[in-house]
Amino acid sequence: MGKSEPIAATAGDVVRVLIERARIAQADYERWTQERVDEAVAAAGWAIVKPENNRRLAEQAVKDTGMGNVPDKIAKNERKTMGLLRDLQGLRTVGVVAEHPELGVTEIARPVGVVAAVTPSTNPGATPANKIINALKCRNAVILAPSPKGFSTGALLLELMHAELAKVGTPEDLVQILPAPVTREATHALMRQVDLVVATGSQANVRAAYASGKPAFGVGLGNVAVIVDASADVNDAARKICESKCFDNATSCSSENSLVIVDAVWDAMLAALTRAGGALLSAPAKTSLQAAMWSDGKLAGAVMARPVSAIVKAAALPDDLARAEFLMVEDSGAGREHPFSGEKLSLVLTLYRVKDFDAAFEQVRSIYAYQGAGHSVGIHTKDETHVMRLGLEMPAARVIVNQAHAIANGGAFDNGLPFSLSMGCGTWGGNSISENLHWRHYLNITRVVRTIAPRTPSIEGIFGAYRRKFGA
Repeated sequence: MGKSEPIAATAGDVVRVLIERARIAQADYERWTQERVDEAVAAAGWAIVKPENNRRLAEQAVKDTGMGNVPDKIAKNERKTMGLLRDLQGLRTVGVVAEHPELGVTEIARPVGVVAAVTPSTNPGATPANKIINALKCRNAVILAPSPKGFSTGALLLELMHAELAKVGTPEDLVQILPAPVTREATHALMRQVDLVVATGSQANVRAAYASGKPAFGVGLGNVAVIVDASADVNDAARKICESKCFDNATSCSSENSLVIVDAVWDAMLAALTRAGGALLSAPAKTSLQAAMWSDGKLAGAVMARPVSAIVKAAALPDDLARAEFLMVEDSGAGREHPFSGEKLSLVLTLYRVKDFDAAFEQVRSIYAYQGAGHSVGIHTKDETHVMRLGLEMPAARVIVNQAHAIANGGAFDNGLPFSLSMGCGTWGGNSISENLHWRHYLNITRVVRTIAPRTPSIEGIFGAYRRKFGA
């Protein structure tokens, strides 16, 4: 009899080997002191911030995904990583992290174990680095599941990280990556075998994370709408919107997709946007752009995070538009019949002209009923009542006030949000969190509970006011 053919390993088998190695590494790392853990965090951070490494990663990302641009990816890699390291500096994630003597409770930080980090092609360097550093800060092992387009950038990132982590003595298997080619089957198998899934990217991956049977943090769909009200400084607003919209060719889920402008400042705001580099398309040009951007309801790769010149070419628009920083189209509705009301991940901004703030509020709510509920909303204003109405009534987890939205939403040096590339959208967006995904989500907390003086409630103390008011 001849030799039988070897049986090919399944995705589950391949993942199982990675998990076994990760668990051995994590069991060692779990015993590290806070000082040594912080050295590992610094090593992982330096692997991406080191200028020559940063440039290699940015160039690899643009080469392989075709999205964004090298200078902005370099800036993003550095700013996001430095901001995260600032957030983590001095935090205790080993041993006792809090004492509550009045409650008799001592809190002890414990790792979650092995983390699956599912990451998108839009940020194949910065997002994996953010998740790996957070996982390491909390003494976890992490296995990266990049998008297929982002694999080579992820693999390069791990090569650079391993070189730095070796200097501080971490086990090599503490940080791993799924082997190429990365498949949906392998990613789903990884989700089912780890202790925690943190998923950023396609909604299919987020849904798979929640359905994996393991604890999961997923993030929702972006489709940012920003209001410009009658009190806004239109020149400041236009400058910030241009900065945000154009950054990395609009790869960010936090880039402005729709701008809702009240009638009182429409002309001034349109002029300011034009001075900032925007070009408003004619109705025929808008029709041509729509045909080029969407095919069978899906956003075309030819326009996603591509420069304006590429969009102009793909849509056969007039050549002079290629000189613009970004393109603008005017619309009036939201939903499937109005595709420009959805997320575009491109240098295209939809403008809505409305009567007043009430109409602006309803327009944004209509947009979010179609796409983007829970993610975030922006406003340029001097009217605090408008800000608070958005906070109290709009289905959005973040209200970004007078800021460049994509720069501010994931944490900035001049606001208090945690640095992150993963935006929780709450129940509005089908997520379990409504905050920026950050280090605390990578920890278990054990609580040691001791007795305290009894705090026994009385009937009068609990029900007295209710019974006096309602005669119960």
